[in-house]
Amino acid sequence: MKPDVTGSPRLDRAAEAVPPHAWFGVSAIFHYLGPSFAVLLFPVLGVLGIAWLRIATAALVFAPITRPWNTIREADPGTRWLLIGLGACLAVMNTSFYLALDRLPMSLVAAMEFVGTIGVALYGLRTRRNLLALVMTVIGVLILIDVKWASDPLGLFWAALNATLFVGYIILGHKASEGGASRGVERLGAAMSIAFIMLMPVGFMAAAQAFGMPLVILAGMGVGICSSVIPYACDQLAMSRLPRASFALLLALLPASATIIAAIVLVQIPTLQDLLGIALVMLGIAVHRPAGI
Repeated sequence: MKPDVTGSPRLDRAAEAVPPHAWFGVSAIFHYLGPSFAVLLFPVLGVLGIAWLRIATAALVFAPITRPWNTIREADPGTRWLLIGLGACLAVMNTSFYLALDRLPMSLVAAMEFVGTIGVALYGLRTRRNLLALVMTVIGVLILIDVKWASDPLGLFWAALNATLFVGYIILGHKASEGGASRGVERLGAAMSIAFIMLMPVGFMAAAQAFGMPLVILAGMGVGICSSVIPYACDQLAMSRLPRASFALLLALLPASATIIAAIVLVQIPTLQDLLGIALVMLGIAVHRPAGI
C-alpha cells in the first residue's frame, strides 16, 4: 500500500471542516498579492528571474512535505502523464503571466484569465439560478475589461497564452484533486518539482544575478510562497469538494481581487466602473449554488 506522505487525515479534515468557498477566498487573495509584489521586483530580478524563483521556492517548500520523488516513482503511467502535464502547465503559465504583467495592467490580465474559464463554467451548470449567476459574473468581468484592449500585441499574446493555460490548470488541477485534498496536494508538490526542472534552463541565470543580494532573494521567495504555495494548496482543498464548473465560476473573483490588490500595492486605482464590475462579480458568486447544495 502506498504510504501516506502528506498527513492526509489532517488535510482532509481541514478541507471538510472549512467551506470550500473560504479556501477559494484565500486563494483569490494570494493569487495576485504575490504577483503584485513580483512586479516591484522585475527591475532587479527580471521577469524570467522572478518566474524561476517563484517556482523554485514552491518546489522547495512542497518537497519535504509531499516527497515528490515518491509520488512520481510510485504513480501509474496515467498519473505520471497528469503530473508532467500539470508541471508543464504551471511552468509555462506562470512565466507567460509575468511576461504579460510586465506590459499590461494586472486587472486586464486577470480578466482575460477568467474569459478562458467561461466554457468550463458553462459545462456542468444545470439550473437557471446558476446560469443567472454566470451571466452576472460575465457582465461584471466585461465591465472590468471595459471591452477595450491594450495596444501592446506582445503583451496580449502572453496574456492570452496565460489565459489558455489557466484553463488547463483548472482541468488538470481538478483531476489531481480526485481522491481527496491530501492526494491533490501531494500531486501538486510533484508537479511543482517537474515545473522547476523545466524552468531551470530559462530563468536560473537571470535569478543568479541576485544571489549576492539576500534581501532580494528573500523577497523573491516570499513571492513564491504567496503566489504558488498558498493559493495552489488552497485550490486543491477547494477543488476536492467543488464540481469543476462551480470552481470555474468562482474564478470570476480573480479579476475583482486583482483590481483591489493592484490598487493597494501598485497604486492602480479602480474607477467607479471597475467597482461596478466587481459588485456584479460578487453578486454572481453569491447567487451561484454548487450541485448538491
